[in-house]
Amino acid sequence: MGIRHYKPTSAGRRNASVSTFEELTKKGNSPEKSLVVRQKKKGGRNNQGKITARHRGGGHKQMYRLIDFKRRTDGVDGVVQGIEYDPCRTARVALVYYENGEKAYIVAPEGLKAGDRIQSGDDGVEPKVGNTMPLSAIPLGSVIHNIEMQPGKGAQLCRSAGTSAVLNAREKRWAQITLPSGEVRRIPSSCRATIGGVGNSDHQNVVIGKAGRKRWMGRRPHVRGVAMNPIAHPMGGGEGRSSGGRHPCSPTGKLAKGGKTRNRRKASTKAIVRRRKSRRNGQLK
Repeated sequence: MGIRHYKPTSAGRRNASVSTFEELTKKGNSPEKSLVVRQKKKGGRNNQGKITARHRGGGHKQMYRLIDFKRRTDGVDGVVQGIEYDPCRTARVALVYYENGEKAYIVAPEGLKAGDRIQSGDDGVEPKVGNTMPLSAIPLGSVIHNIEMQPGKGAQLCRSAGTSAVLNAREKRWAQITLPSGEVRRIPSSCRATIGGVGNSDHQNVVIGKAGRKRWMGRRPHVRGVAMNPIAHPMGGGEGRSSGGRHPCSPTGKLAKGGKTRNRRKASTKAIVRRRKSRRNGQLK
């Protein structure tokens, strides 16, 4: 796992970089056929054909890998066949063959390699990298990822490249974890998590380098609001180049900076022990 920088043979190559993919054990685009489905492109449109997510469209064809986020194959050892590339996520995925004949893709943690044996379950599972177990059985201070928020629902937290959380404390039926954002949250102790942190931590250091590379990813050009006409954006119009004349906002007028977007009546708010820090001034929200 590392970063390879291109030689500046052109303007697009000058600052671009790419992952070396040295941790992959299976080269080429040949995933396990029983664990992939065709991914249909929506172009940011909903079921009515209206654009609900702007700047989406195009991009390379992708096959979606079915990831096992629940890890409910208890009491059965699995052998990691290899680490593969997944075009639909920043992390790498590991192909696992279980002794009962099942196959599954899991998010590959840092340090997991081909030939390793992994387990999942409540009892008799060793807290080593790649093993999944309830928070009630994980030693305090452990680094974890793929964390459930509700028992049996599947992992929802810490699934992207280089992310991990820390198990801080347990009290009765609750466990307390610190998330990568700095937020401290309570989660039921019966929820499962996987030991270790997600691999491919160098993903954040990759420089795209040119606009065309973003188009390969399905991202279309983003036009500034101040460059539009007044009919198209609240910040558009004006004589000559203007600074907008108001606080930054979306095309619908929703403020873009400083406003809280979380629903105040969301049920899981009571599970937050300490909110994450604001990026602007480092203060707790």
